[in-house]
Amino acid sequence: MSKDAPDEGSEPGAADFLQLDAEEAPRGGLADWLAARLRQAVRDGRLPVGGRLPATRVLAAELRVSRGVVTEAYRRLVEDGHAAGRGRNGTVIVAAPVGVPGPATTADARSAPPGRPPSPRALFAVPPGPEVFEALRSVPARIDLSPGRPDLAAFPRAAWLRAERALLGGLAAPELGYGDPHGAPRFRRAVADWLARNRGVRAEPEEIVVVGGVAQALALLAQVLRARGTAEVAVEDPGSLGVRQQLSGWGMATPPVPVDADGLRVDALRRSGAPAVLVTPAHQFPTGVVLSGHRRGQLVEWAADGGLVVEDDYDAEHRYGRPPVAALRSLLPDHVCYTGSVSKLLAPALRVGWLLVPRHLHDDVVAAKRLTDLGNALLPQLVLARLMESGDLERHLRALRRRHRRRRDVMIEALAEHLPGAVVHGTAAGLHLLVTFDGRVRDTDVAAEALVRGVKAQPLAWHAMRPTGPGLVLGYAACTATEIREGVAVLARVVRDLRRAGA
Repeated sequence: MSKDAPDEGSEPGAADFLQLDAEEAPRGGLADWLAARLRQAVRDGRLPVGGRLPATRVLAAELRVSRGVVTEAYRRLVEDGHAAGRGRNGTVIVAAPVGVPGPATTADARSAPPGRPPSPRALFAVPPGPEVFEALRSVPARIDLSPGRPDLAAFPRAAWLRAERALLGGLAAPELGYGDPHGAPRFRRAVADWLARNRGVRAEPEEIVVVGGVAQALALLAQVLRARGTAEVAVEDPGSLGVRQQLSGWGMATPPVPVDADGLRVDALRRSGAPAVLVTPAHQFPTGVVLSGHRRGQLVEWAADGGLVVEDDYDAEHRYGRPPVAALRSLLPDHVCYTGSVSKLLAPALRVGWLLVPRHLHDDVVAAKRLTDLGNALLPQLVLARLMESGDLERHLRALRRRHRRRRDVMIEALAEHLPGAVVHGTAAGLHLLVTFDGRVRDTDVAAEALVRGVKAQPLAWHAMRPTGPGLVLGYAACTATEIREGVAVLARVVRDLRRAGA
């Protein structure tokens, strides 16, 4: 050993990890000191959520403390909900420590390097941009109560694989070439039968255009309508931020039309002068209301006078405590563009949906689809057709309804227990609930602080164009009962903490 190297016994109790130095700890308080330093490192970003802590044995050796000190510090972080043991993968940070520092600035929100998740507070500090949902998905969290998330663990893998193997075994080589931009004829027939059975929509297979989900349906419609001189589509308010962004991204103005307990205010739609409107009549997003019979009649009259209705059949299959509601398309097919998908029924990753348009728009929509991608991938269409024809998809839907009903009930009970003053909306159908509460806190602050504590939720403010009271849009389909109860409890504590801080 070189004579310049320090004697091993004289090395200080220090570590390269976070530049920790045990000499800084007060006498008798090593575990308290270490836990505090770890919490601070998570708070200031040196230990990001998802980061792994060193093995207790390794850190104890570097700090020249007993392994029990490090184990105790890690245990406290786990008990606080800031870390979790992952077996052989070690101890991982899963949530930032509780604290309510000053709000993030616009600069903070836009300063995250490309590919790196933004900080929770920065995410909610500015109006949501087109990348906001991807940014939110990129932020790790223990519990994700975001709306629009189906139960992906329930995907019918066995039935899908059976159908895929059977199809591949009998698929002729020429069928693997370019197909019809309308979509596979067999799938269009299956969709026509599905819509007739489940949504009261009568359509010929030739009327159906297969698309890459509702997002592509809106993109195609926006292109066709703009080419025909229509530059605005009115939207429900509150209504889906994602839908509004999709239409705006294709150059469409989206004037807001208020929604009340009966659904879209058709009188306000008439006053807006908009030539077209997008509605979610079966289960309005995010309020959950069903367009009443009276309003449906008013909307049909408005459309008959020359208006165009774009019907997003959002969450229509997922109903629990009410009878089915027929689609608007069944009442006025010559004035209604109807779109739906399997994203909430099976998985968004499939990117398969359908679009029906009035006859005078059909050829233009098909031409736009052809220029976009030459048509959807064939194999998923044929697998879905087989699942629809065999009854497997309807059996899957029935099982999902039972599971979702149980999880919805758990969320309602948890909200009643932890947020007794809140009002819960939209319980009869769908995969989410809207929860509104008094105006002493901002819902963006609640969502930001909840994410700091490891729980994702979307603020109502994201989905409203006009001022509205605070609320949260909470999904329950993809969470276990335990996660739902814990997530709601965290949200309730955040609301109470922010109220106290504001007071």
